[in-house]
Amino acid sequence: MNANLKQKHYLVAGAGFVGGVLVEQLRDAGHRVTPVTRSECDITDWDSVSEFADGKGEVDGIVHCASSTSRGSATDREEAYRAIYLEGCRNLLAAFEPGMFIFTSSTSVYGQTDGSIVDEESPAVPDSGTGKVLREVEEDILAAGFSVARLAGIYGPGRSFLLKKFQAGESVIDGMEDGAEGRWINQVHRDDAASALAFLLTQNPENGLFNACDSKPMRQREFFQAMVTHLGGAMPPVAPPDPNRKRGWSDKAVSNAKLRALGWQPKFPSYFDALNAGAVSAD
Repeated sequence: MNANLKQKHYLVAGAGFVGGVLVEQLRDAGHRVTPVTRSECDITDWDSVSEFADGKGEVDGIVHCASSTSRGSATDREEAYRAIYLEGCRNLLAAFEPGMFIFTSSTSVYGQTDGSIVDEESPAVPDSGTGKVLREVEEDILAAGFSVARLAGIYGPGRSFLLKKFQAGESVIDGMEDGAEGRWINQVHRDDAASALAFLLTQNPENGLFNACDSKPMRQREFFQAMVTHLGGAMPPVAPPDPNRKRGWSDKAVSNAKLRALGWQPKFPSYFDALNAGAVSAD
């Protein structure tokens, strides 16, 4: 550990795809980290959280990056979101009373459909029920003086929905006529999502709202043309946008300029930087 670094105690709720890497990064930096997995603690249940907190000592900061696994109806998903995100955050804050807290939200809360560039000052008015729950949690956390990190679509080793769909020949470009450019794709590599959270937890002195995404959002046509160049295959067809997508349909390019201005830089500025480095694969 760096002799100039004061070891701190951090808690990571949801030590899974992103959270597990975050735990490793924080430990590599010399910090004490307590991961919270579903098998150890049900953060939606106050008694479980209170029991888990007993004997853990003072916690300097918490990152809530647990995810909801509900696949039921829209109502079921909303209830699951409310339990894991809203109640989960409230339980963790009450049990540990940390000095810092980061809630990992999603850039899906930006409901823009006009293809505009959005940043942290842009309106976030999602039309999906789950998006509305996320916004409620965000407002809770920000009002309490803590931070929210809005993550773009996460990909990485063994996880790339877009690559999986392309290889299966199931991709489409959203549009109403041949030659449509399609909607914007906003993504972030798993390791960059984790490093953004670690940066906000350990190096950023100010709380607030931050977009964590790569530096090059791409329209669908550009993205799939690059896929064809890298992997071969055919361009996907153009099809009308699906308004019933689970997270709602939107078309916006998310900016990470605020986070980069503070000193954070993604290891993979674009999806294809990661693909070329062998850091991404399908399920």
